[in-house]
Amino acid sequence: MTNISTLARGGGQSATPRRPNSHRPARSGGLPAWSVPYVLLIPGLLVIGALLLYPLFQVGVIAFQKVGLVQISGKKPATWVGWDNFTRIFANDIFWSSLRNTLVFAVVAVSLTLIVGTAVGTLLNKLGRKMSTFVVVGIMFAWAVPPVAQGIIWRWLFDAEAGIVNWALNALPDWLSNLVFGRADWTGEPWLNDAWSIYMVLIICVVWASFPFVAVSVLAGLKGIPAELYEAARVDGSSAWRTFRKITFPLLKPVFAVLTVLSIIWDFKVFAQLYVLMGGPSNREAFNLSIYSYAEAFRPPPKMGSGAAIALVLTVILLVVTAVYVRQLVKQEEM
Repeated sequence: MTNISTLARGGGQSATPRRPNSHRPARSGGLPAWSVPYVLLIPGLLVIGALLLYPLFQVGVIAFQKVGLVQISGKKPATWVGWDNFTRIFANDIFWSSLRNTLVFAVVAVSLTLIVGTAVGTLLNKLGRKMSTFVVVGIMFAWAVPPVAQGIIWRWLFDAEAGIVNWALNALPDWLSNLVFGRADWTGEPWLNDAWSIYMVLIICVVWASFPFVAVSVLAGLKGIPAELYEAARVDGSSAWRTFRKITFPLLKPVFAVLTVLSIIWDFKVFAQLYVLMGGPSNREAFNLSIYSYAEAFRPPPKMGSGAAIALVLTVILLVVTAVYVRQLVKQEEM
């Protein structure tokens, strides 16, 4: 009785279990608690290293070597040539025209993709749930088409003999076609022979396949903006453009930052669509850096050192452009 009354008054040992010490070190043979997340990251880091870092390292090594058909066959080892591959490509006019095509195409394609995707995402946000879901599923089919299939589709649409584009233009009234385009006959128009028209088709192809991802991302961001902000803007008589500039864009700036960086990376290294539209690396005036790298590395006689040098230059340009853009965004957020 004395022990029971003593425990009841709290004078003895508490009957409730003590909380375990969260700072207690791991038992012998186990891992410290702080190291568990890092250990779990090891498999992912190994995959990234095997699929990305090691090939990138190999490209960097080959860029400073002479690797041709003799070296590929194993008859001779690759020889170290230092900066000779870079000197050779920088002295070639094709490199500078390819760089110009890459930069101009990326600027136009990224801008149009973001504009069209944002417009479609804003429209989807105003539709009902069922109609919005229906449209999202429909446009995502375009995004899911593989790059090679995208090139085949648009190459067929702009085919000189059997393309739907020439057929549709010929179906226009002559007066309207003359008024808009300055000509009425589009039979046999070779859209994919000239560098300018090739890139026009390529821009349409890339924007068509890329804007659904931007639209869905913008739609997801718009769903997180409180409706009260838009109601207050309507009460104040704000126009649609002012509402977008003052409310939507600032709140979706992180979303636009990610979409812009991804679009820059994707459009700078476009290869499959352009390769299919050109029918191979045949028109040098229409080369971008990816096609030029492929042509140097694999067209006879193969010069893999030069191809790797071009690929390394493209990688450095992407890293610099992305770093500058992200740095500007960080500065704006700090301000």
